Amino acid sequence: MDVEYRPHEICRHDVVGWRRDRVVECPKGRPVRIRPDWVCEILSPSNEKRDLVDKMRILRDASVPHYWILYPEERVLVVHRLDDRGWGIVLSASDQDTVRAEPFETVELSVGILFGDEDEE
Repeated sequence: MDVEYRPHEICRHDVVGWRRDRVVECPKGRPVRIRPDWVCEILSPSNEKRDLVDKMRILRDASVPHYWILYPEERVLVVHRLDDRGWGIVLSASDQDTVRAEPFETVELSVGILFGDEDEE
């Protein structure tokens, strides 16, 4: 999904989401010009700097509240939350963990599923 945060500042994210109480229908068009409430990026060597430096700055400046980074090589999820001081890590979990990760804390999530593991249920 392509999101335009400022004129000519477009990010192509792996996954994005909006709170239903703020955005009733999934935004359409390209690029989307509605700030997401959650962004998730899957890290790779070719995009590491872009995701960990450039996009973190862009998302901070746009006040995106939650930023997830998936590290596929290590099978780790890191959840960042934005506050007045900037980004803070609120959760780090491995593929063996079951978590309640912001902003989806009402749902238990087996982290391994994010990396393609079968759901045991």
